[in-house]
Amino acid sequence: MVSLATRLGDPQSVADTVSRYVDDPERVLAWGYHTYHRAADGESAVTLAADASRKAVAAAGIDTDHIDYLVVANSNVPDYLNWDMSTAVARELGLSGTPTLMLTQACASGVTAFEQIAGLMAIRPDVRTVLLVTVNRVSEQHSNRMRTNTCLSSDGSAAAVLRRGERQLRWLGTEQITDPECAEFFRIEYGGAAAPHPPERESNLTVDPLALVYRHFRKDPEHLTAFVRSVNARVAQVIDRACERSGVPRDRLARVIYLNDNQKSMKEMARAVGIELSRTNAELAAGIGHCGGADQLICLQMHRERGELHSGDVVALAGLATGMHWFCTLLQV
Repeated sequence: MVSLATRLGDPQSVADTVSRYVDDPERVLAWGYHTYHRAADGESAVTLAADASRKAVAAAGIDTDHIDYLVVANSNVPDYLNWDMSTAVARELGLSGTPTLMLTQACASGVTAFEQIAGLMAIRPDVRTVLLVTVNRVSEQHSNRMRTNTCLSSDGSAAAVLRRGERQLRWLGTEQITDPECAEFFRIEYGGAAAPHPPERESNLTVDPLALVYRHFRKDPEHLTAFVRSVNARVAQVIDRACERSGVPRDRLARVIYLNDNQKSMKEMARAVGIELSRTNAELAAGIGHCGGADQLICLQMHRERGELHSGDVVALAGLATGMHWFCTLLQV
């Protein structure tokens, strides 16, 4: 990784705005977030992605003519159906003729992209420099940023210039675990080909996002409790697999950068992985909010800026995503 840059929406106080989104503010406040980020009206995912990309390209000391491939990872509802956001970002950056790849595997896309890019470089000797940009822009017409799950959703983007042979922030390996039995969890119910329109007097905003989860477990509390326990166990498992693939002992990890989850979940994850909470991104998460697949790279950049990472450190970028997917990428600083 040659350079890394971020672009967040405008900061918003959770305490001052929570009542606009939910009628039970105490539930959201208990998550431990104090700030989230909301893009200004008219700012799209393309806008956020292009802004972060320009900053990353400038920080790398190159111009767009040096970009051999553009990879865009989007973790929220796209602006349009039957539309490729990667080409829209390419147009914003003036990347005429540059090949692009669009990744839409929800919150996993930005982290698992490293393996896709490594594979691309392995089979394409002409691909030397890749621009990776991952973005999350909440569509408030499709989902409530404070009610979709137990994360408070934010708008933000991170971009990285990746170059073959670089020694800093070097990719070591990526692993993923998928549970296909959970394929329907947290889906947005209406607007796709299966259900283009909601029933009368209903919308995506009136649907309980957890309803499909409860339906899957048939309201069996024991089965549901077992699944919840397995969530963090699988986080630990996928990190161990990434460590094994990369030849890195888990106790060598300097930091685990997880999705920007609520504070209770961050503590449970740290306990399951066997790492001190102070060596995670828990503190940053409370002030950023959940930026989908951009979380890990946004926090990675902030930890670097704060001097909390040192040459030779091995960092795990980990999380889980709708699908359900558990994933981890290891980088060496």
